Amino acid sequence: MEAVLDELYVTPPAEFVARRAQTAAAAKSAGHGEDARRIGAARRPTLAAWAANLLLRSQPEESRRLLELGPALREAYHSLDAAGIKELADRRRRMVSALSQQAAQLARQAGHPLSAAVRQDVESTLRAVLADPEAADSWAGGRLTGALTPPSDFPADIAPVAGAPRKPSTKAARATPAAPAPSARTSSKDELAERRRQRQEQLDQAHRAAEEAARRLQDRRAEQAEADNALQEAQDRHDQAQQQLSDAEQRLRQAREELRRAEQETRRAEERSRTTADAVARAEREEREAAREVKRLSARRR
Repeated sequence: MEAVLDELYVTPPAEFVARRAQTAAAAKSAGHGEDARRIGAARRPTLAAWAANLLLRSQPEESRRLLELGPALREAYHSLDAAGIKELADRRRRMVSALSQQAAQLARQAGHPLSAAVRQDVESTLRAVLADPEAADSWAGGRLTGALTPPSDFPADIAPVAGAPRKPSTKAARATPAAPAPSARTSSKDELAERRRQRQEQLDQAHRAAEEAARRLQDRRAEQAEADNALQEAQDRHDQAQQQLSDAEQRLRQAREELRRAEQETRRAEERSRTTADAVARAEREEREAAREVKRLSARRR
């Protein structure tokens, strides 16, 4: 059953609904009602989600390396390891670029080339896999139905953190001017603390706004995916109805041809019936005349 679902989610979206119906019908015919229900409940993936699923199945080694890079990158980011972030971020950019190109190539080979917008969704999904453990688990399952979005608090292009602590050099320490008087130092600290508080508040507001925007984007993408599914199902029903109409028209043409042949045969049979009826009538007259002649000749002999 799991293998059947895995295969279903690497089926191109344009063929997904028909394949889902066929597979569910086969499971039901085989007496596996629960399996048929699970298959029937499978949601059609967007083109970007399908490409990401296809990439995972077709490139297992590269996909495994991407999944292994994610925890290391997240650990470096949260520990403010500037050197580690820079090194891992370079690997991340190279891997995301290479894997998105491979996904596009796989999709093209399957007959469904990706637009620029869809390729951006694929890259967004790969970045989300690196940034978010839940996104990584979802992609590793191989059954995405929509593109993934990285969390808003994880930078899109990671660089060494500006606020990471550094040890001042000896020369810089010697060049540092004498500390201000205690009262001036206290006032300066208060002003710095206030500025930091204001910046932190602004940053928190920006994070909240970014998270809300990301949620709205995810909701819109989910709505678009649902609309795409509805459109595809409507198109499938239209195609089925068109096929049924074509079959009915073919049967009607065949029935009309059969009717035409039957009418011709009926006319020929009627003509034959009239001909044979005339022949029977002539034979009956000849038989009566012959009988009268026999009777006449018999009377003369007496």
